[in-house]
Amino acid sequence: MTVRTCIPWPDKRLRTVSDPVDAITDEVRQVWDDLIDTMYAMPGVGMGANQIGVLLRLIVVDATEDGKSAVRMANPEILHASAQPREHEEASPNLVGVSAKIERPRAVTVRYVDENGETVEKDFVGLWATSVQHQIDHINGKMYFDHLSKTKRSMLIKKAQKRR
Repeated sequence: MTVRTCIPWPDKRLRTVSDPVDAITDEVRQVWDDLIDTMYAMPGVGMGANQIGVLLRLIVVDATEDGKSAVRMANPEILHASAQPREHEEASPNLVGVSAKIERPRAVTVRYVDENGETVEKDFVGLWATSVQHQIDHINGKMYFDHLSKTKRSMLIKKAQKRR
C-alpha cells in the first residue's frame, strides 16, 4: 500500500470520464489500497482513482470518525437521490487551498461492484452520501466547483492559482 501523489488541477485526467472496471483483479485491489492510504493521509473522506492518475471507475469512501471503515466501489452509479438537499463544505487535494459550500442530495442509493466482485446496492446518508456523489463526479470528469456558478467557479480557481 502506498500514499500516492494527487495530480494537480488542471490536469486533463481530472476532466476525463474513467473507464469501467471489467473484473476485480489484484491490480484493482492495489489501486483501492493506494486510494485508501492516500485518502487517510490527506486526511479526507473519499477519493476517486483519476485523482491519482488512474483512469478506472474506482472510488473509496469513509466518513467514519475513526477512519477504519472504507468502502471500496467499482463502477458506482447513483440509482436514486433524495429530494432533500444537504449543504457541505467541499474541497479536493487536486486544487489545494480552496473549498466551497456545495448543495447535493442528502441521501443516495448506489449500485457498485465490491471487492469480492459482488454487485451491491447500498443507501448512503449525510456525509457518506456527499462523499459518494463527490467521488462519482470525479470519475465522471467533474470537479466539485462545477456545481458553482460561473463567477464563483472562476473566483475559486483564481484564488487557488494565487496560493500556488
